[in-house]
Amino acid sequence: MTRVYVPATIEILHELVTESKFDPMSRTAFAVTATLREAYSSGDDEELAEVAMGEAARASLRLIAGRLAEGGDGVRFRRVVVAADVDDVTPRPDLDDAVVRLPGPVTLSQVASVHVDLAEAEPDIERAVAAIDEADLGDPDAEFVLGDAEDHVLAWYATQEISFLLELL
Repeated sequence: MTRVYVPATIEILHELVTESKFDPMSRTAFAVTATLREAYSSGDDEELAEVAMGEAARASLRLIAGRLAEGGDGVRFRRVVVAADVDDVTPRPDLDDAVVRLPGPVTLSQVASVHVDLAEAEPDIERAVAAIDEADLGDPDAEFVLGDAEDHVLAWYATQEISFLLELL
């Protein structure tokens, strides 16, 4: 069993609650892999898990940007990461050190916790969503904007709290 960090959005959380599962984009997630361990000269599994979660949070920005590009109404500017325990993940070091491919959809029973931005992060997340492509291309100003968003710590929610969280949003 591997703890994975799956990038998501508020809309995906709704799907998880109503369908008791969701199928991540390209079945991509992030985890503490052997390649990630090799990339860091120091750091325990807890610190490396923070790295993997940070990568998933950045990927969540891309999912939000994709929803906007599709003309998504009511897009919520909050990064979401679903932590789940999954069997049979496949490391994808060709994509990045922490990337894994999931064998199938993530079910509610696999979810360990959910991590979501608080309301005060929304303005920084909205700016980061607008700058994500430029940051990927190496624009230092855009990277600074992403840094502002990534300075926000995601709030932790237990699985049984997801429905209540969604009702409050």
